[in-house]
Amino acid sequence: MSLKKAGFIVFLILFIDQSIKLYIKTHFYLRESIQVFGLDWFQIYFVENQGAAWGTELPGEYGKIALSIFRLVIAPIIGYWLYKSVKENAPKLLVIAVSLIFAGAVGNIIDSLVYGVIFDASTTTQIATFFPEAGGYAKPLYGKVVDMLYFPMWEGVLPSWIPFWGGKNFTFFNAIFNIADMAISTGVGILLVFNKKVFPKGA
Repeated sequence: MSLKKAGFIVFLILFIDQSIKLYIKTHFYLRESIQVFGLDWFQIYFVENQGAAWGTELPGEYGKIALSIFRLVIAPIIGYWLYKSVKENAPKLLVIAVSLIFAGAVGNIIDSLVYGVIFDASTTTQIATFFPEAGGYAKPLYGKVVDMLYFPMWEGVLPSWIPFWGGKNFTFFNAIFNIADMAISTGVGILLVFNKKVFPKGA
């Protein structure tokens, strides 16, 4: 696969990811949700998190800055891996996977790097504005990641005979995520499932 095609994959993922995030940020109250096509199990649910993919978080202010710096360090490494893979005519599936991972990493870096500067805070009573006169809600690298895709496939009370969780409310797949998270997970999934194809012996 050519570098141009790999770059197009990266650009497309970033464009979709950031377009959706910018729309959600400027049109939704925090924790506002809507059903997509009237489906209970497919919702746009606006939340923000301080941390890594799929809404996971590192505790404290130092956890946030450590994660942001880690992202800034790892993204160029992934970018170089992508460039090197293209130049060495690596398997097409490998290039696609690394392109997805790189795009996802950059997509979430943008949130952390600039969203705190270019937006004021989203709350349950206030929709964020773009470049507010009073300034943003956080310093560079302290911005929150915007998540919105929610697929609660099943919600209910688990049978009492189930150890530990029996009798408790449970939601199957309660993670809230974004397009960047999906890209990273898809890329990693390709590397794991098609390991023999993307890393052929003797290559």
